[in-house]
Amino acid sequence: MTEYYKLDTATQVFFHEPEFYFLSNLAAFRLHWKGIDFDTSEAAYHCEKFPHLPDLQQRIRMARSAHDAFELAASRKGDMREDWYDVRVAIMRSIVRAKCEQHEYIRLKLLETGERELVEDSWRDSFWGWGPNRDGQNVLGNIWMEIRSELRSSGAG
Repeated sequence: MTEYYKLDTATQVFFHEPEFYFLSNLAAFRLHWKGIDFDTSEAAYHCEKFPHLPDLQQRIRMARSAHDAFELAASRKGDMREDWYDVRVAIMRSIVRAKCEQHEYIRLKLLETGERELVEDSWRDSFWGWGPNRDGQNVLGNIWMEIRSELRSSGAG
């Protein structure tokens, strides 16, 4: 008998369950991104919003937690690069791909999800996650499923 966690089912995996938390950008997996080490992919992502503000990028990178990095970036929303909403998905895809490439554990656990739908279990965010009504775009989950498919196609799984 297969064991599922909280909301997980035979057809879906939800990021914030303990078994699958590694898929979250908040998970503490170091990331080497553009020549810089980050404690989380969340911090790398938020730094990308401010390429024209290196001091702010440094503060985001040095934030004590992924949540603090998020809050710092949110407090400076008006200073984000002008094309942010045009480039954010491509940037997230590149960061998630790098996270996967740099951590064998993540690659193996990702492949273990089989063909199940991967869902960013965020009740707040209906773009990256499934949102308050569970009908969001789930863009982050879709990125993870793309990468999983790429891994399989390359013979990794």
